[in-house]
Amino acid sequence: MKTAIVYASKYGTAEKVAGMIAEKLKDTNEIELFSLKKSPNPDISQFEMVILGTSIYAGSASKKMKNFCRTNEQILLQKKLGLFVCGMEPTKEKQEKELQDAYPEVLHKNAIATGFLGGAFLFEKMNFFERFIIKKIAKTTTSVHQINENAIDEFVKKLQ
Repeated sequence: MKTAIVYASKYGTAEKVAGMIAEKLKDTNEIELFSLKKSPNPDISQFEMVILGTSIYAGSASKKMKNFCRTNEQILLQKKLGLFVCGMEPTKEKQEKELQDAYPEVLHKNAIATGFLGGAFLFEKMNFFERFIIKKIAKTTTSVHQINENAIDEFVKKLQ
Protein backbone atom coordinates (compact mmCIF):
# COMPACT_ATOMS: atom_id res chain seq x y z
CA MET A 1 0.00 0.00 0.00
CA LYS A 2 1.32 3.42 -0.91
CA THR A 3 1.61 5.34 2.39
CA ALA A 4 2.51 8.96 3.18
CA ILE A 5 3.68 9.92 6.66
CA VAL A 6 3.32 13.67 7.05
CA TYR A 7 4.74 15.18 10.22
CA ALA A 8 5.42 18.49 11.96
CA SER A 9 8.41 18.37 14.30
CA LYS A 10 10.16 21.26 16.01
CA TYR A 11 13.02 19.42 17.74
CA GLY A 12 12.89 16.06 15.99
CA THR A 13 10.76 13.83 18.23
CA ALA A 14 7.76 13.59 15.88
CA GLU A 15 10.24 13.03 13.04
CA LYS A 16 11.88 10.19 14.98
CA VAL A 17 8.50 8.61 15.74
CA ALA A 18 7.45 8.96 12.08
CA GLY A 19 10.63 7.11 11.14
CA MET A 20 9.90 4.37 13.68
CA ILE A 21 6.39 3.94 12.24
CA ALA A 22 7.80 3.84 8.70
CA GLU A 23 10.31 1.17 9.73
CA LYS A 24 7.54 -1.00 11.22
CA LEU A 25 5.32 -0.62 8.12
CA LYS A 26 7.99 -0.92 5.40
CA ASP A 27 7.50 -4.65 4.73
CA THR A 28 3.87 -4.22 3.64
CA ASN A 29 3.85 -0.60 2.48
CA GLU A 30 5.63 1.72 0.08
CA ILE A 31 6.40 4.61 2.46
CA GLU A 32 7.21 8.24 1.80
CA LEU A 33 7.98 10.69 4.64
CA PHE A 34 7.13 14.39 4.40
CA SER A 35 8.30 17.07 6.83
CA LEU A 36 5.97 20.08 6.88
CA LYS A 37 8.99 22.20 7.79
CA LYS A 38 10.61 21.35 4.43
CA SER A 39 7.44 20.98 2.36
CA PRO A 40 4.40 22.81 3.83
CA ASN A 41 1.84 21.19 1.51
CA PRO A 42 2.99 17.88 0.00
CA ASP A 43 0.79 16.27 -2.64
CA ILE A 44 -0.88 13.31 -0.95
CA SER A 45 -3.37 12.54 -3.72
CA GLN A 46 -1.56 9.41 -5.01
CA PHE A 47 -1.37 7.73 -1.57
CA GLU A 48 -3.86 5.15 -0.29
CA MET A 49 -2.96 5.68 3.37
CA VAL A 50 -1.88 8.90 5.08
CA ILE A 51 -0.46 9.08 8.60
CA LEU A 52 -0.31 12.50 10.24
CA GLY A 53 1.93 13.27 13.21
CA THR A 54 2.63 16.40 15.19
CA SER A 55 4.45 17.33 18.33
CA ILE A 56 2.56 19.17 21.05
CA TYR A 57 4.07 22.36 22.51
CA ALA A 58 2.43 24.05 25.48
CA GLY A 59 -0.68 21.93 24.90
CA SER A 60 -1.08 22.85 21.21
CA ALA A 61 -0.37 21.11 17.93
CA SER A 62 1.82 22.64 15.26
CA LYS A 63 0.24 25.44 13.23
CA LYS A 64 1.80 23.86 10.14
CA MET A 65 -0.13 20.64 10.81
CA LYS A 66 -3.37 22.50 11.50
CA ASN A 67 -2.97 24.38 8.20
CA PHE A 68 -2.16 21.18 6.33
CA CYS A 69 -5.29 19.49 7.71
CA ARG A 70 -7.47 22.46 6.82
CA THR A 71 -6.07 22.70 3.28
CA ASN A 72 -6.28 18.95 2.60
CA GLU A 73 -9.34 17.91 4.59
CA GLN A 74 -11.36 16.63 1.61
CA ILE A 75 -8.44 14.56 0.27
CA LEU A 76 -7.69 13.18 3.75
CA LEU A 77 -11.30 12.02 4.15
CA GLN A 78 -10.83 9.76 1.10
CA LYS A 79 -7.76 8.02 2.58
CA LYS A 80 -7.06 5.31 5.11
CA LEU A 81 -5.96 7.63 7.93
CA GLY A 82 -3.79 7.48 11.04
CA LEU A 83 -3.28 10.35 13.51
CA PHE A 84 -0.61 10.63 16.20
CA VAL A 85 0.82 13.21 18.55
CA CYS A 86 4.08 13.35 20.47
CA GLY A 87 4.06 15.09 23.81
CA MET A 88 5.11 14.93 27.43
CA GLU A 89 1.73 15.23 29.15
CA PRO A 90 1.74 12.60 31.94
CA THR A 91 -2.01 12.16 32.53
CA LYS A 92 -4.20 10.02 30.26
CA GLU A 93 -7.09 12.54 30.27
CA LYS A 94 -4.85 15.40 29.12
CA GLN A 95 -3.12 13.16 26.56
CA GLU A 96 -6.55 12.37 25.07
CA LYS A 97 -7.46 16.06 25.03
CA GLU A 98 -4.21 16.99 23.27
CA LEU A 99 -4.80 14.26 20.70
CA GLN A 100 -8.41 15.38 20.14
CA ASP A 101 -7.44 19.06 19.86
CA ALA A 102 -4.56 18.40 17.44
CA TYR A 103 -6.76 17.39 14.50
CA PRO A 104 -10.25 18.32 13.24
CA GLU A 105 -13.06 16.16 14.60
CA VAL A 106 -14.02 15.00 11.11
CA LEU A 107 -10.54 13.49 10.67
CA HIS A 108 -10.77 11.73 14.06
CA LYS A 109 -14.05 10.15 12.95
CA ASN A 110 -12.40 8.91 9.73
CA ALA A 111 -9.16 7.66 11.36
CA ILE A 112 -8.52 3.93 11.72
CA ALA A 113 -5.73 4.58 14.24
CA THR A 114 -4.96 7.38 16.68
CA GLY A 115 -2.30 7.57 19.35
CA PHE A 116 -0.39 9.59 21.92
CA LEU A 117 3.08 8.15 21.36
CA GLY A 118 5.19 9.85 24.02
CA GLY A 119 7.73 12.58 23.60
CA ALA A 120 10.91 14.24 24.77
CA PHE A 121 12.28 17.39 26.36
CA LEU A 122 15.49 18.11 24.47
CA PHE A 123 17.23 20.82 26.48
CA GLU A 124 20.18 20.92 24.09
CA LYS A 125 17.84 22.08 21.28
CA MET A 126 15.80 24.60 23.32
CA ASN A 127 16.46 28.29 23.70
CA PHE A 128 16.88 29.88 27.13
CA PHE A 129 13.20 30.83 27.46
CA GLU A 130 11.97 27.34 26.50
CA ARG A 131 14.36 25.71 29.01
CA PHE A 132 13.17 28.12 31.71
CA ILE A 133 9.50 27.28 31.08
CA ILE A 134 10.11 23.51 30.99
CA LYS A 135 12.11 23.68 34.23
CA LYS A 136 9.21 25.47 35.94
CA ILE A 137 6.34 23.42 34.52
CA ALA A 138 7.86 19.92 34.23
CA LYS A 139 10.22 20.27 37.20
CA THR A 140 13.14 18.83 35.24
CA THR A 141 16.55 20.29 34.44
CA THR A 142 17.82 17.73 31.93
CA SER A 143 16.72 16.22 28.66
CA VAL A 144 14.07 13.52 29.04
CA HIS A 145 13.17 10.87 26.42
CA GLN A 146 9.80 9.12 26.82
CA ILE A 147 8.86 7.76 23.41
CA ASN A 148 6.34 4.98 24.06
CA GLU A 149 7.33 2.03 21.87
CA ASN A 150 4.37 -0.07 23.07
CA ALA A 151 1.99 2.70 22.00
CA ILE A 152 3.74 2.87 18.61
CA ASP A 153 3.32 -0.91 18.18
CA GLU A 154 -0.40 -0.64 19.02
CA PHE A 155 -0.81 2.27 16.60
CA VAL A 156 0.89 0.32 13.79
CA LYS A 157 -1.25 -2.79 14.45
CA LYS A 158 -4.40 -0.70 13.93
CA LEU A 159 -3.05 0.53 10.59
CA GLN A 160 -2.42 -2.96 9.20
